[in-house]
Amino acid sequence: MRILVVGFTGYLGAHVAERLRALPGTRVLGAGRSPAADVPVDLATDPVDRLARTLASAAPDAVVNCAGATGGDAVTLAELNARGPAVLCEALRRARPAARLVHLGSAAEYGPGAPHVKVPESAPTRPLTAYGATKLAGTVTVGASGLDAVVLRVGNPVGPGAPPTGLPGRVAALLREAGPGPDAVLRLGDLSAYRDFVDVRDVAGAAERAVTATGPLPGVLNVGGGDAVPVREMVRLLARRAGFRGRIVEQGAGSVRSGQVSWQCSDISAARAALGWEPSYTLGDSLSALWSGGSPAPSLRAESDVPS
Repeated sequence: MRILVVGFTGYLGAHVAERLRALPGTRVLGAGRSPAADVPVDLATDPVDRLARTLASAAPDAVVNCAGATGGDAVTLAELNARGPAVLCEALRRARPAARLVHLGSAAEYGPGAPHVKVPESAPTRPLTAYGATKLAGTVTVGASGLDAVVLRVGNPVGPGAPPTGLPGRVAALLREAGPGPDAVLRLGDLSAYRDFVDVRDVAGAAERAVTATGPLPGVLNVGGGDAVPVREMVRLLARRAGFRGRIVEQGAGSVRSGQVSWQCSDISAARAALGWEPSYTLGDSLSALWSGGSPAPSLRAESDVPS
């Protein structure tokens, strides 16, 4: 089986590619703008005809699209999150119409959630940010493509290698700068929002199951931790893992998105039913791996490991 992973050098893509390479009888091809790419691809600029020729030459049986932008201006977000999936779908339709497409979407597509309510895939999508809106555009395009395709709507990924562009990675970097001394101060914005954290290795596991599943899949599947965790507790738990003995100070407002979307939690029952998938790492596992840089074995999910 030949699997093309687009965006294989990114945070999610690197974990997905690593997981898929462990499958027996599988050849994983990395696609993207990196000089190390097996298949040179730029979803932001490649014309459909060129991409179709590239896909025909690579001849993948499945494609996992991990490419996308989480920040930048609206044009950058639209190029990668909206145009990218559209070009990819059309090129696949022309060159490899029987290939399965697994596209990584985002829970930001839902917009604000209601407190204490887990959001199913059938919920209305009301994104409030350019990021969420462009990711939703990509999801709609994939769903309307007529391909054998599924969108994995990913919650807030965390775990080994989390970049500083996301809150867990940024907090880890700040903790390293602050040091363990009792006089250290960690200054952050408002941490009152609730988020559905999911280990990046569990996201990779869901992608593997989506690639290898037999028969058609639902168009969209939520991939999250299945719990709404206070961001404040995530920060405190990471600080404990780091041996931080100073003070955590919340000053001013948090990010615009946190103010607009104070609650986020996905219903992951459909992914359990369709893929036989569920999270295997606790938030404690994820934060330990983030801090240490390692990949500890998964532990059983226990209430005490996930702050509430």
